[in-house]
Amino acid sequence: MSDIYVPGVRSRFNSDQIIEDLMKLERIPRDRAQNNIDTLRLQKSYWQEVGRRINSLRDSARHLYSFQNPFNERIGSSSNDSVITAFATREASEQSFSFTVKQTAAADRFLSQPLDDKTRVEAGIYTFSVGNDEISINYRGGTLRNFVDTINNRGRDKISASLINVRSGTISLLIESKLTGAENRLGFSGDAATLAIQFGMVERSNDTLKNIDISDSTVQKSVVNGSANNANVTVNDGVVKVAPLSAASVPIGITIGSESPLVLRLETQTRVETGDVFNVPQPPPGPNVPSSSVTYGGITIENQPSNAPLPEFTPPPPPVRQDDMAVLNLVFSDGSTAKLPAISDSNSFTARQYNLSDVARGKTIVSLNVENTNTHREVSIGKVEILDPTSTSGFKPLNAVSTARDAIITMEGIEIIRTTNNIDDLIPGVTLNVRGISDKPVDLRITANADAVKEAIISFVGNYNRVMAEINVLTRRDDRIIDELTYLTKDESDAMRERLGIFSGDSTLNTFRTNLQRAGTAPYPTSLERDLALLAQIGISSNATRASGYDPARLRGYLEIDEKVLDAALESKIPAIKELFASDTTGSLIADTGVAFNVDSLVRPFVEIGGIISLKTSTIDSRINQDERRIVNLDRQLAAKEQDLRIQYARMEAAFSRMEQMSNSLDNFSQQNRGNR
Repeated sequence: MSDIYVPGVRSRFNSDQIIEDLMKLERIPRDRAQNNIDTLRLQKSYWQEVGRRINSLRDSARHLYSFQNPFNERIGSSSNDSVITAFATREASEQSFSFTVKQTAAADRFLSQPLDDKTRVEAGIYTFSVGNDEISINYRGGTLRNFVDTINNRGRDKISASLINVRSGTISLLIESKLTGAENRLGFSGDAATLAIQFGMVERSNDTLKNIDISDSTVQKSVVNGSANNANVTVNDGVVKVAPLSAASVPIGITIGSESPLVLRLETQTRVETGDVFNVPQPPPGPNVPSSSVTYGGITIENQPSNAPLPEFTPPPPPVRQDDMAVLNLVFSDGSTAKLPAISDSNSFTARQYNLSDVARGKTIVSLNVENTNTHREVSIGKVEILDPTSTSGFKPLNAVSTARDAIITMEGIEIIRTTNNIDDLIPGVTLNVRGISDKPVDLRITANADAVKEAIISFVGNYNRVMAEINVLTRRDDRIIDELTYLTKDESDAMRERLGIFSGDSTLNTFRTNLQRAGTAPYPTSLERDLALLAQIGISSNATRASGYDPARLRGYLEIDEKVLDAALESKIPAIKELFASDTTGSLIADTGVAFNVDSLVRPFVEIGGIISLKTSTIDSRINQDERRIVNLDRQLAAKEQDLRIQYARMEAAFSRMEQMSNSLDNFSQQNRGNR
């Protein structure tokens, strides 16, 4: 049926197919231009991929010597993380310390007695205090749950409350301060005090506060260890100043039970003399013998002056400088004494606190003695008081989950007191996190972050190898190059095979590969380690694993890492490794040599604005634009050509139809004539 001709529906001579065949020949230049565009776009994408790889390499290289380089990062490591840890910033110095945590900082947390879960809180003004801050809540009355929500909403980050289910139908109310430190006690007043007493949270009591009188009439003065100096002790406005080699005794007179919560709180201040505080004795003047004379008849005769020869004077040697910060002692009624922990130097008065039950152990304290055995340090104490730290504002908690207290630690034997467990003002660039109590010293080290350095080096080597692999694939036609890249997935391997050798004649990439390989293997002498000048010396080379036999992959410029060698180098040579990657040889404080610096200098012309990659892609874009304009012109010409062919074949069809009609007419006319005969 395909050869049946239907006028007006199907061409008698299959003109459409003939025209299509003719147009295929006409479209060959246009198809070539389109194929060229597709090839150019692929090449552009390959150059862009090379640019991305090179840019990643540059970023990893610059990271090794920029302002944020990992060599300046610090970490804190503790011998006991459950006691104290540290967070170090880049400003911290590499150093080590020994800490002992005597007490962690805590906040007041008071728990009520078990309450019925249907207990209601009456309307009123409930006033709480945290240290010197006061929070008043005007409550309209309601359930315990609603009261807790009101406190949490209006607590201003100072106080909070919660409910604890004791058993079915019974709950306890917990009110707590959010601020740690002895100065941030939780207090109640007004309706809050009534509620706390009603719920069995606190009871009324006094603070058991005893202020110790410091005056000329109470303070006794003496010297230390039989010193030849006179006691130099002054008392003024409740402060006693004890000069070097002097002592003072402040009477206390209080008996401390073995389980007593009382503490001794006082303030200390020191002043260290920078020069010699002792007067050098002068030589003795010798005997004073009066002269005599006699006068007779107006004539005076003088006696010859007496001659008293003196031995040569040798001044006594100055005393040896002595520094002793354990200057505070408690004297008990049985004649025994107990030395209090050492104080620290402070230009201003600093608060100290001591748990008396740990020191007195049920004895009666007679006095507090200041025995200043220092030769160049004046010690002052003031505001001495004894108090019960569990009492606050006339109330004593009945069920204290915790009591507000300061963190007390010793650093290298110096006692430090802070209101918080996060101490950031003790060591520059370091924040200490106090976690628990320890009787044994805990070592804390601030060191370079070797893990961050190792990660940055591995990233650099990885990006280096990816750039080298990309260039090898684009410039060579050996399938083994792809087989050697065992880290590629199947899809990545297939994509690599499509671009294999596509830039085999490009001298830019071949030269870049050679220069990059040279930058990674060249020597860069360091000033801190005379024997460290090559990446291979820290375990990075083309044959770091020391494999035997011939392996062509090791000739293609890839780098390997021997982690054991690298880890060993990072243990002790981080400053020298930093110089290996980038160092300043001119004193300008700007790096001018090193592996990372040279790699960055090498790749910069490729990825900077207007660089080689940009020029390559812009050139390709220009060629694509030219071919696209050519395709537009060819499409216009092809459309006109196709239209012309269709017109010509349509005319041919029409002419053939007319000729056929004429032939039929002649045939009909001949048949009619033969019929008439």
